Amino acid sequence: MSQRSNPDLTRLLQSWSNGDQQALDELTPFVYRELHRLAAHYMAGEKQGHTLQTTALVNEAYVRLIDWKNVQWQNRAHFFAVSAQLMRRILVDYARSHNYAKRGGGKRPVELDEAFAVSNENLALIVEIDTAMERLSVMDARSAEVVQLRFFGGLSVEETAEVLKVSAITVMRDWQFAKAWLTREMMQAP
Repeated sequence: MSQRSNPDLTRLLQSWSNGDQQALDELTPFVYRELHRLAAHYMAGEKQGHTLQTTALVNEAYVRLIDWKNVQWQNRAHFFAVSAQLMRRILVDYARSHNYAKRGGGKRPVELDEAFAVSNENLALIVEIDTAMERLSVMDARSAEVVQLRFFGGLSVEETAEVLKVSAITVMRDWQFAKAWLTREMMQAP
């Protein structure tokens, strides 16, 4: 986390929303650090020279974030939630652009955890998880948000609880349910 206090970050985010360029200048190092932390989460354990580099992922997310004109940032938690959703979209778009179709036969168990790495082998899995999450969000929207924040956003239990304004125990319960539900759904998928 940043050295800045939550109220200071919230003030800067809100000032940026109101068009204050100096607030964006002050936020840039924080935003870049947070995006790099999220991207590093995905790229952990990857070989050098992988087709999706951490820096490229960070830069794409940063460009998309600062390009949004009418976002009214409410606070740090809102920023985390939007960043996680944005990172998910970038990763899913990347996987789809590489024409990774579902693999046939021999479904393998799927493990969702915070150490998931983006690799050529996992690109199809990212698309499968995204598709399954769409179904989960219809049934249990908060559990789907927990997955998005933890899996795609790399947030801790405590950070996720802050974003969703629930207790850490609720996040853990939703996380356990969502992992079990997604695993079952993905194992049954054709």
